[in-house]
Amino acid sequence: MLCERTGFDHKTVNKVFAGDPGVAIGTYLKVMAVMGMESNFSEMAAHDELGIKLQNIKLLEG
Repeated sequence: MLCERTGFDHKTVNKVFAGDPGVAIGTYLKVMAVMGMESNFSEMAAHDELGIKLQNIKLLEG
């Protein structure tokens, strides 16, 4: 059913659930949206400590 609703094949959906880093972020977002979890993405991004540190380092280098 998830494949039908997202338009992705089984292989791609399996990669999403396996956490494959080679899958495009848009694919993750579409799967999350179909599952009613799109708000979880913004919560994850807000608590991305490593991402925030890397962003701050780039700002200091700038």
